[in-house]
Amino acid sequence: MDFLQINVQRVVGCGEAKDVICGIVDKLRADTLIMGSHGYGFIKRALLGSVSDYCAKHVKCPVAIVKHGEEI
Repeated sequence: MDFLQINVQRVVGCGEAKDVICGIVDKLRADTLIMGSHGYGFIKRALLGSVSDYCAKHVKCPVAIVKHGEEI
């Protein structure tokens, strides 16, 4: 039986979250980005913006967004 090898890296950065995350993902040439989401409604997301939405549109790898309260 073949086992899937997963390499997880935790990286700490400083700056605007969306820019830091996208920059690190590109620098590391990540295979997948997994992010959490607060699960804000449309109005709050429109006013505050969404880091996960921004990253999903700007990184070059697949993105999995786990909503607040969901189990993976």
